[in-house]
Order: sequence, then structure tokens, then C-alpha cells
Amino acid sequence: MRILSWNVNGIRAVERRGFLEWLYRELPDILCVQETKAHPEQLSEELNQPRGYHAYWSYPEKKGYSGVATFTKEKPVDIHYDLASEGFDVEGRIITVEYPDFILLNVYFPNGKKDKERLKYKLDFYELALNFVERIKTKNDRLIICGDFNTAHEEIDLANPKSHENTSGFLPVERAWMDKLVTYRYIDTFRHFNKEPNQYTWWDLRTGARERNVGWRLDYFFVSENLLNSVTETLIMPEVMGSDHCPVGIELEVKI
Repeated sequence: MRILSWNVNGIRAVERRGFLEWLYRELPDILCVQETKAHPEQLSEELNQPRGYHAYWSYPEKKGYSGVATFTKEKPVDIHYDLASEGFDVEGRIITVEYPDFILLNVYFPNGKKDKERLKYKLDFYELALNFVERIKTKNDRLIICGDFNTAHEEIDLANPKSHENTSGFLPVERAWMDKLVTYRYIDTFRHFNKEPNQYTWWDLRTGARERNVGWRLDYFFVSENLLNSVTETLIMPEVMGSDHCPVGIELEVKI
């Protein structure tokens, strides 16, 4: 089966740029999207419920901000839309879908660049998300965590690491949380298979960085260690336009 993830930076904007045509061409078993920036009344009928998919949306309280959606061909056995924590569930940042063979978390982690308060929110969200993941392992310990993590983990994961050592998205404290995730035996699937540099998923469009491939790898698929042998392929799709991020994905041999 194939699972894709894409920060679309506005689902309505990317719809105008051919999102549904791309979805029907790729036909992933599951597609996770982040930063939808939309409420239900703002969506076209087909976007709200693409043909052949069950669609699940987590809407933020604030319009034009955040939000995630998960489209899946097979109906999950259970769905959750929050971290069960007051103050962290108003921005529509997570959908968890459960299947008999695995649990998939679609997460849009906060950006910490605005100010120190927002950075603290991001770090608190990180810890809360990891605690949530560890709790749900009691139901099924085969987990997939995907989405926009808003942090480049290692120097290889951005074009100019030295010039961004004091930039949120590459701060030591943010990268330390990614290290912590790995110590909990979650595997960065792309880096497990691909050790090559210049592999990015986000580019600053204002500076023409995409044309020069001056980017950051912010979008990930982590799997629990017990699922790693099921992963047969990982991919980054920089040729797919429409957002400042590109889709990422995995192929794996599991039942859905």
C-alpha cells in the first residue's frame, strides 16, 4: 500500500492548481494533508469528499489557519481528532486513524519562528504529541507518524545549516526532540533508505529557492521499529507543484 503526505499550504488554493487531478492520478491508499486553512463551508463538494475516499477533517477554530485532513480508501476502525489536551486542540493539528494492522497519525506540528512564546508552544506540542503516541501504543504498537514536523533534523536536511543554527526549525532544542523521538525507536524512513544530500521538501518561494533547490526537509514519515521491515520504498516528490512543500510518501506491505 502507498501512503502520501503533503503540506498543501491552503487546500482551496491547491485545488485550483490541480490537486484533485493529482490525487486521482496518484490514487494513494491514504493521503494525509496539512495546513488546509479551511472550514467545511468553504470547501467544494468534491474536495470535501473526493471520489473513492473516506475524508476526515480537523478544522481549526481560526479560519485561514492550520488544519489537517486524511483521505483513505478503506474506512478505519476508529478516528481521533485531538491530543486530549486543553489549549492544544483548537488549531486542528492532528488526525489519528486506526486500522487492524497499524495506527496512522497525520500531524501538522507548529512553527516556532514568530516569537519565544510560539517556540515554547511548539516544544510543548512536541512533548504532548510524543506522550500521546506512547499512550496509544497500548492499543496497537505498530505506528506511523507523518506530516510537517517544521524542523530539519540533521545538517544534511537543509541547504545552509551553518547560517540557520539560530533559526527556529533548526534550533538545537528542536533537533533534540527529533533525537528523542528516535530514542523511542521510531525510524525516519527516508533517511533509513536514502543518505544522499540535497533532498528537501520545503522551499522559500519568495526567494526562488525551489528553482535553486535551496531547501529544508521538514516533512517526514516515522514508523515504529516493528514496522520497518514492512517499508519497501520511501519517496520525496519535488516535481509536484502547487505548494511551498512537496509530497512525501512510503510504500509498505501491510493490510488495511
